[in-house]
Order: sequence, then C-alpha cells, then structure tokens
Amino acid sequence: MSLEKFINQAVSSWMSDDGPDSDIVLSSRIRFARNLDEYNFPTLFTNGEAEAVVGTIMERASNTSIAAFGQLEMIKMDEIPPLQKRVLVEKHLISPNLAENSVHGAVLLSENEEVSIMINEEDHIRIQCLFPGFQLSEALKTANEIDDWLEDYVNYAFDEKFGYLTSCPTNVGTGLRASVMMHLPGLVLTQQMNRIVPAINQLGLVVRGIYGEGSEALGNIFQISNQITLGKSEEDIVDDLKSVVSQIISQERSAREALAKTSNIQLEDRVFRSYGTLANSRIIETKEAARCLSDLRLGIDMGFIKNISKSILNELMILTQPGFLQQYAGGPLRPNERDIRRAALIRERLKMETKDESGG
Repeated sequence: MSLEKFINQAVSSWMSDDGPDSDIVLSSRIRFARNLDEYNFPTLFTNGEAEAVVGTIMERASNTSIAAFGQLEMIKMDEIPPLQKRVLVEKHLISPNLAENSVHGAVLLSENEEVSIMINEEDHIRIQCLFPGFQLSEALKTANEIDDWLEDYVNYAFDEKFGYLTSCPTNVGTGLRASVMMHLPGLVLTQQMNRIVPAINQLGLVVRGIYGEGSEALGNIFQISNQITLGKSEEDIVDDLKSVVSQIISQERSAREALAKTSNIQLEDRVFRSYGTLANSRIIETKEAARCLSDLRLGIDMGFIKNISKSILNELMILTQPGFLQQYAGGPLRPNERDIRRAALIRERLKMETKDESGG
C-alpha cells in the first residue's frame, strides 16, 4: 500500500482538518461517563451482564442513526487483533483500559471518527467527541446530542443529589472530562511551563502528556483537562477550561513573539536542523522524532517553512507510533526495525509535500 493511501485511510478528521486556533490547539475532546441503571458497574458485573450491556447498545445503534453522523460502526474488542487495538488507542479513539482489560468491550465509531462510544470500559458507556482545533463548546453540543440519543433508549444510573453515578468517584456528578491538546513549544523554550503547570493545577485542572494520565509530553504537546466533575454544570466546567486555555494561547503567542525578537536566527537554525534530521535520517527514535516534528511545526507556524502543511505534526505524531508503524509494515517489528521504519515513513511523507508543491 502506498503511504498516501495509508494516510488517507488512517488519518482522522481531527488530525488533518483545520479548526479555530489550530496553530496552538490541536484538538478538543469531550467525554461523558455513563452507566446503565439495571446492571452492576463494570468493576462488579458478570460476563452475562457485560454481554447484555453490549447487546443493549448494539440494538440502539442498529435501530437508529445519529442525524449528523449516520450509522455507527460497532467494533468488538475480542474480534480484532492486538495490533488493531493499539492503533485505535494511538488514534485516541479508545482508551488503553478498553484495549487491554475490558470484558466484552466494544466501541461504536462514526465514519469521520469524531465520535466514539466505548462500551464496558471503566463504565458501561464512555461517549467521546474529538474535534480539530479549539472547539470545546461544539464538542460539548455534539456529546449532549449523543447522550440524549442514548438516554431516550436506556436508563442511566443517576442520583438526584450526586448526579450521574460512575465506577470512579472522581467522575461522579456530570461524568464530564473536557480536554484540549495543545502544542506549546514557545512556553517550553522560554522555560515558562514549569511555572504555568502548578498554576493550572491550582485552578482544578490537570496537565498531562499526549496520551493522558501517566504519559509524557512528547513534542511539546500537552493535554489540559478538568478534574472537578461534581458541583458544577457541564457548561461551567467547559467555560472554566476555555478561559484558562484562552490565556495559555495568548501566553504561547507572546512567547513565540519574544523568541522571534530575541533569538530569531537561533530559532530558525533549530527549525531547519530538525527539518534536515527528519528529511534525511535513516534511524530515528520516538522522542527525537517528536522533538524534531515540534520544531518543524513551529517553523511552519512562524513562517520559516512555507511548503509543508501544518497538519504534518498531528499526522506524524500518530502515524509514527509503534502500532501504526507495524500496521503499515504489515506485521510485528522489533524496536530497532520500528526506528528504521519511522525514519523512512517521515522521509516519504515529507517528499509527498515537496511533490505536491511542485505539481508533480
């Protein structure tokens, strides 16, 4: 399979489409945790109850479609190989927990992959909407529509005092996790992130890496999300996060302007060195690739590089993960083989940009 065809099949809309403030905010995500009233929660349910939950959601999905997204495709975790599960995790469409630990787990996916509904993860249902750029309100609106679509058919576990009941107490209340994925090289290079992260935490928000809890902030990509789900409305939670993210966007732009004024030639040199590494390396590890891709994207945003689309960071941060590399290769790869494949894929992807620019 050609790389171009592989990318067309593999890239979700949040990776390739533009959105508001997409020079800094790569994606916006809303996730609802829900449980069905008539069954034990996944921490205690039987295999029979797990199967019944899947059957209930499958029946809802097969009987009606969601107006904006059409029919949803059901994928059962026990019917796909581990490599395909890993790819779904790398695309942020399912959680590692669903891929590795779920009993009778499944996911419903919209065709454009903006919507995924995980079944029998930590909770019976996890509704996720993932949009490009800074679109938290739009993602919330869609998530609420899907939530209503499901609630017309099932009874949620709900308490008048505590709200939606969930397996983990930290999700009780709205069951809402709102998050944005941000590219913040300016704040990292000006050494401001160490000051900003504790300030964000004091506001009831949390800063994590690209794959959420426990993951590393590779390529200067940070995920910022709410921690509080009880005692606030969904709109208030999202508005609070939007306010903080708007300030971070402003600070990142100021940091980039400061770098352009005080260290422009050094910054340009850094960008083109990274570009050269990506365009010519025969072996490259994940961390080095992430750092160089971050520099390349910064160079594109700041106008140093004009012939490469800015979606390259979003795409290649995902496509160079181990699952995707092995899927593209058609089978398992040892770590060194993945590093070779990663370098080759990046070189070929950059050549595609040059080819498009020349009209070839």
